[in-house]
Amino acid sequence: MTALPHFTAHNGFTLPALGLGTYALNGDAGAESVATAIDAGYRLLDTAFNYENEGSVGRGLRTAGVDRSEIIVTTKLPGRHHPSAKARTSIEESRSRLGVDVTDLHLIHWPNPSQDEYVQAWQALVDARQRGVVRQIGVSNFLPEHLERIERETGVRPVVNQIEVHPYFPQSEQLAYHREHGILTEAWSPLGRAQELLDEPVIREVAAAHDISPAQVVLAWHVARETVAIPKASSREHQVSNLAAGSVVLDPAEVESITALGRADGRLFDADPASHEES
Repeated sequence: MTALPHFTAHNGFTLPALGLGTYALNGDAGAESVATAIDAGYRLLDTAFNYENEGSVGRGLRTAGVDRSEIIVTTKLPGRHHPSAKARTSIEESRSRLGVDVTDLHLIHWPNPSQDEYVQAWQALVDARQRGVVRQIGVSNFLPEHLERIERETGVRPVVNQIEVHPYFPQSEQLAYHREHGILTEAWSPLGRAQELLDEPVIREVAAAHDISPAQVVLAWHVARETVAIPKASSREHQVSNLAAGSVVLDPAEVESITALGRADGRLFDADPASHEES
């Protein structure tokens, strides 16, 4: 089992450098993939209300041969549940669907700024933590302006911001902001446009130099930048390979050469948090 680095937030909360993304891991096959991942060494799981697989993730968690206390289960509050009363119910529903007494890490999925209800949603998470039904709270796809507002209006700073990060969209400025404020960065879609990215000459050169796969190079790049990557992997082979990337050490020049792949149009789709709306 790979011993992963851990990164620490402003309040002492820690996350392993690699976790399991579960988007599209549904039904019996999804539950089996989650259990396999846990048995392979994963201790961080990422799901969301909108993935419609919290039940399968919870079943995989229960059938794995690992004590529940060792696993950090993350889920997310959807945009349509931002108003206070809906948010409270949604948080409780996620807990029930997962089959857990407490969710370890609960995030707001998107800020949906045009609706202007994300502060209500954040306060609902603060309240849930105070009631003991959520251990740690954070956000996803928040810009610095959103982060500053929720802390200003509630006095509580998120421990995590899960954002789009990959070599085509490295988000260096936002990562620096997070580090300055003790907010952990999680990367969704950490392999980006996987096939195109993994064929990049610089990725292949680094892979050859370390005798690893191109996907492991990209995951090691995330680790070097202290970004928690949560790649989806359904097979044990890919799960184990991804975890092994946590022990790969890239030199600073290699990290910079991969970061230089960043593009102005690097987003995977039209999902600028300043305007994107998630239901």
